[in-house]
Amino acid sequence: MAGLQAGTPTPLDITVHAQSRVLEISFSDGATFRIPFELMRVYSPSAEVAGHGPGQETLQTGKRLVDLTGLEPVGNYALQPRFSDGHDTGLFSWDYLYFLGSQQERLWVDYEQRLQAAGVERDAPMPEKGGHSCASH
Repeated sequence: MAGLQAGTPTPLDITVHAQSRVLEISFSDGATFRIPFELMRVYSPSAEVAGHGPGQETLQTGKRLVDLTGLEPVGNYALQPRFSDGHDTGLFSWDYLYFLGSQQERLWVDYEQRLQAAGVERDAPMPEKGGHSCASH
């Protein structure tokens, strides 16, 4: 996982908007982002979602209505969200949250293209987990 990069803006204010399903973050450089829970869940940096290297990602579907059920600070560098679908293994560093916020448009386009290439709908249920076992999950 990428740690806090030198010069990374730090959060000044973090607000969970449960009804609109967004995490609002104001950073020390003046930027404020409203990051949808769905985007966070689809781009979770966990091994379960991102895999252990390029090409090992697991395409996430059925996450449009995912909620945050918990949000814990991790040291002075990250947050660990708990999502309503049970996912709770991703650590979202300040630089990764900044990346998600600042690159939202591009990330949504990429996600839609990956869905189309896989021939699945955004709201399709996730397939059952296979026999992959990994100690980091």
